[in-house]
This record gives sequence, structure tokens and C-alpha cells, in this order.
Amino acid sequence: MNCGRAGCNGAIQDGYCDDCGLAPATTGESQTEIRAVGVPGPAPSTIGRPHTTSTAAVRRPRLGAGLVDIPAIPTRDPATVVMADPTVVEHRRFCSRCDEPVGRSRDGRPGRTAGFCRSCGSPFSFVATLRPGEVVAGQYEVAGCLAHGGLGWIYLARDHNVSERWVVLKGLLDTTDAHAIAAALAERQFLAEVEHPNIVKIHNFVEHGGDGYIVMEYVNGVSLRAILDDRRTANGGRPDPLPVAQAIAFCLELLPALGHLHDLGLVFCDFKPDNVIQSSGTLKLIDLGGVYRVDDRTSPVYGTTGFQAPEIATTGPTVASDLFTVARTLAVLCTDFVGYQSVYRFTLPPARDVPTFVQFESLHAFLERATAADPAERFQSADEMAAQLVGVLREVVATTTGHAAPGPSTMFTPPPPTGSAASVDLPGGWSLPTPLVDPDDPQAGAILALGLVRNDEVVRRLERTRGQSVETDLWLARALIDQYRTADAEAVLDSVDAARPGDWRTSWYRALGALGAGRTSEASSRFRSLHRLLPGELAPKLALGVTAEIGGDHASAGGWYEIVSRTDPSFTSAAFGLARCRLAGGDRAAAVAAYERVLPTSSAHVLAKVAEVDVLLSGDPRPSALDDVRRAATIVEQLSLDREAEARLTLRVLDAAFDVVLDSAPVDPGTTVLGCPLTERDLRVGLERTCRSLARHAATGSERVDLVDRANRVRPRTWR
Repeated sequence: MNCGRAGCNGAIQDGYCDDCGLAPATTGESQTEIRAVGVPGPAPSTIGRPHTTSTAAVRRPRLGAGLVDIPAIPTRDPATVVMADPTVVEHRRFCSRCDEPVGRSRDGRPGRTAGFCRSCGSPFSFVATLRPGEVVAGQYEVAGCLAHGGLGWIYLARDHNVSERWVVLKGLLDTTDAHAIAAALAERQFLAEVEHPNIVKIHNFVEHGGDGYIVMEYVNGVSLRAILDDRRTANGGRPDPLPVAQAIAFCLELLPALGHLHDLGLVFCDFKPDNVIQSSGTLKLIDLGGVYRVDDRTSPVYGTTGFQAPEIATTGPTVASDLFTVARTLAVLCTDFVGYQSVYRFTLPPARDVPTFVQFESLHAFLERATAADPAERFQSADEMAAQLVGVLREVVATTTGHAAPGPSTMFTPPPPTGSAASVDLPGGWSLPTPLVDPDDPQAGAILALGLVRNDEVVRRLERTRGQSVETDLWLARALIDQYRTADAEAVLDSVDAARPGDWRTSWYRALGALGAGRTSEASSRFRSLHRLLPGELAPKLALGVTAEIGGDHASAGGWYEIVSRTDPSFTSAAFGLARCRLAGGDRAAAVAAYERVLPTSSAHVLAKVAEVDVLLSGDPRPSALDDVRRAATIVEQLSLDREAEARLTLRVLDAAFDVVLDSAPVDPGTTVLGCPLTERDLRVGLERTCRSLARHAATGSERVDLVDRANRVRPRTWR
């Protein structure tokens, strides 16, 4: 429902307007409507009194590509959130110019709340200059202080000119120079034109008492910093970071907002948990006071120690430095990041010292790239960062929930199908996805048309057009690698590097060529670098698994295969690789579980089930093996196979059942396997019948003779 107040176009969410922050202006019919839709929280005019909550379903927000359920944040009466005693504790008093500690206790005397910085001489004051009831610019009546920021106190006020809506006042600068104030206010007017659902709306810029203020919408919610503080309090004063998936979802929700600013030639500069509010169903950036034009070389830059990039002092804010703050915020949200404002001010602690990094290696790789010392090695756009972070989130969700979280890649083709029995047993480059072709390349259509052409013909055609297109040259290199002409492929890739330096796809094909040539150490090094560059992609992880398995490191290979197949079961080669590695380690049960990850919709499903039968029947005859035999029999019964293939599997199952019966105590009467009672005589009859059936379809005479001889040997003894 709409707010209903004059001049306000907001909508009621959780009992309050999402624009002015007030409860609906009317009673009666409006109250009934709110309760009917099942919105939790007090109905209008019931603050402080008991209220009822509808049992109707309430949609909980799902953030992070729809993969994460975020706990709802209850809304509050805005008038109740102001601070009763607006003070800044000493350990949070820093100079706004040089960031040195100020206002600290000395010799048993409490620290000063106002004075001058001993380091740079700048004045500081932690005393609120606006008092409750004071009217700013003849329009905004101050209700009290909400928080203290780098530019001073942040106030809650009512806008008397627009339906008494709640607004926030934040100081723009600290000066008594009227001309400087006017210039600053004029300079910041561009912020009023910034409109994005995840960015707080700027209503106005005003001057009062020698200070300039930015007037923003009031967002009814809780800052991420407050959420962290509340979790720590509830945990007995010990750090309790957010669940990793939730923290990632928060950052993903806000990356489009930063991207919007970047498209406008602006950088946010001060992204941190304090400047993000979680409200009903969304998150918002709430502090635009530090927003900076990328071409500005004179205005002061505001940021926060522990979040700001190291090059700010020399290069100024950039898109790369803005994204640096996002990664630092993510690390603070989901880990107990001790020393992030001191010893690890610009770096990450060793992965081995952070359990979250050990559990989620891709998250650590993502944060390492995003916080690289060289800005050129970081993500260069919010979209690029978000694309990789979504991939990391999918892995995290799959790990923590046990449910797959597949999704399309923006960098690679889908994995090739696993279509032959040989692919079950052997690792190789055949199982790896291919980097996507640039659709803007003039030869993109011609390359896609080569999909059904024989490899030698592909090479012949593309060698005639070599050098005319980066995409055709990359495809030529791929075809040459398939022919094991690694040296020729390297020469082609050298020309691509010269034409387009920094294209990661040349590294991919060089790694693939090294793998095909048996240079597994080189291939592993190249694939690992690509994993650090593309931490959200599954293809480099699958490549690392294949390379490790070929090199004989089944433990490492199994780890990579586990990540890939758990996250996206469509990577069937990862499931087969995982099974091979588990079998190499002697874990038959884990191998069976790996084969069961292959989906029934996959073209490799039958191959996986047949391989599962092989594993189930590979154990030594023993009483407990009967369960494996019966499980294998159930699989055979459920498979749709041709007559010969079904007969061969039936023979294997009956053989195994016969061994179990001969080597163990009698089984319960009535127990059957593939229709055969588990007695020695009945199994002999079943084996004889199956052998003779296979003999009728034998491909060679010698095979037919062998099957008939076996049928004669196994048949039960009779008088005839």
C-alpha cells in the first residue's frame, strides 16, 4: 500500500514508509490492509502496544543470485534510534585529516572532546553541534544524533516542508569560511542526480551555523557494522563473523550500485560495514559525503584505515581502489580479521591462519586478486568483480548446504559431454570447457560454424587466414594442440600475445598445450595462475584436477574434482575423476557416491551407473558384501540397456552373488537378486541361462565357445 501522506510517494514496508520512514497517516481501513498482507511488525499507531501478526506467508528477501536467504531486519520507530548520550568512545577518536589518534586519555586525565591534532594541527571536535529541537535551514528539525562519522555527527531530523518525513543530516565540511561552504555545496550538487535503488537518495544541500550539510533519505534498518557488533555481544564478546554466503550476498547486492557510480565518473571511496544499511528486503549505501570525481585532483579524499587502498595518496581514488574497499569489507564481514587496520592494513593474513580461507580457497583467491598491491592486477570493473564473486558464492553455497548451485559461466563454454567408456577411466584435456569466443569479433560466426568440421580440416582452413583475427588464431591454436603440434600452437599464441597483450585465453591454451605434451608441472603452474585470476570459474579448478591426476597426485586432484562436481553436477568428468581418485585411495564408498552425482538427465548417466556397479562388485566376497550385490542388482534393474549389455551386467551381478553365497552363511529364505533366489542351485541356473543368452549374441566364435563352456561348468548337477 502507498504511504498516503501528502507529498510522499513512498510505499509501506514492514509497517513504515520506505521513503519518509513514518507509519501510514490514516487508521481503520489502512490498518486492516497492513494486517491482511501479513506484514510483520506493529500496525499504525500501535507503537509500544501489543500487536498481532498474520500467519500469511511473508516473502523473505533472497540475495546473491537468489542463492541466499537473508534474515529479515525488523523496522523501528525512527524516533527511538537516536542516541541518548551522543559521545564518541576514546578508542574511536581519530583525526579526520591524518587519521592519527586524538582525544585520548593522558596521565589519568580523560581525553579532550575538542582540540587540535598533535600530528597535523588540524582541529577536531567530537561534540555534537546540533541540538534536539534545533531547526536547520528553516526546514529540518533535529531529533538527535544517529552516529559519528569521519566528517562529524550524523543527525536524524524531520522535514517540515515535506510531510514531516524523516531525513538524515550529515556534515560536508568543517570550516567557518562562508565562500568555502558555498563552493563545497555547489560542488556536491551532482550527488542529487545519483539515483539507484541501492544508494541512499540525496534530497538537499543546506548551510547552517557556518557548516554545510547534506540532506539524505532516512533508511529504516541496521548497518552491517551494527549487525557485527550485535553478533559479538550475543557471542559473549567474542567475534562472530557473518556466514560467508550472507556476507558475499551483501557485497553482490551493492556492486551494481558502485558500478552505477563508476559509470557516472564517480567513486564511493569509503565503502565499509558502517556505510551499508540493511533494511527490509534490500541494502543501501548511506554515506555519499566521500564520493569523489575520478578526474578531481584537488578535493580532499575521505576513507577509512583498513579499507582504503595503499595507492590513494599517490594516484587518488580509482575504480580499482573502490573495488579494493569492497574486498576488504567482505573479509571483515566473514572472518575474524585481526589486525586489518594495523599489521594487515593493506594485505591479508596467511590463509593457514584463517579457517574460512582454508575452507573456501576460492574466496581467498578472490580476495587476493581484489586486494593486490598493483591496481592493474585487481578487478577493473564492478561487473567483472561481481561475475567472479557469484561463482565463489555458488561454491560456498554448495559446500555449506550440500546442494548443488550451478550457473552459467561468462568466460567458458559449458563442459563437453562425457560420452564414452574411455572417458570414465582416463583424465585428459578433452574434459575441459573452452574459452568463449568474443561475439564482437568479425570471424565469430565462421568459428562457430567449424564445430562440426574435422580437426585436420579446421587446421587447414584457419592456417590460410592466420593473423586476420585474434579469435581465429586462438581457435587455430586449439586445433593444433588437439593434433599434439604444441610448438606450432605456441607460435600462433605468440602472435596473439603481440596483437592483444594480456588476453588470459593465451595462457589457457599454453597450459592446455603443456598438459598435452606431458609437462604437467608447467600446466599446473599456468592453470593455478588462471584460477587466481578467475577465482569464480570452475574450468581452471577442473583443469587443476586433471593435471594433478595425470601427475599421480590423486589426493590433490580429488580435492579439485570435489569442488567442481559438488558445485555443478553438469561437469560429469569431475564426478568420474573424483571416483577414480577415491578408488586410488582405496575408498570404494566415496567412489560410489561420486558416481551418484551424475544426474539422470546427463548423457553420461548410464556410464556412471555401470561404473558404480563395477565398484560395488569389486570387493571381496563376505557376508556384508551382499548389500553391495543387491544394490548393484537394483541399479541393473533400473537401467534401460540393450539386451546384450543387460545380460553382461546380469552375469556380473549373479557371479558376485554366487561367490557371496559360497563363502558365507545361508541368507534369509526368499531373498532374491535379479529374480534369482539366493541359493546355490538357483544361482547356478541363472548363471547358465545368462551365459547361453550371451553366447547367442557373441561377436566371435571363440567368445561363443567360452560362454557355452562356462554355462556347462556352472550348471547344477542333474541325473539327466
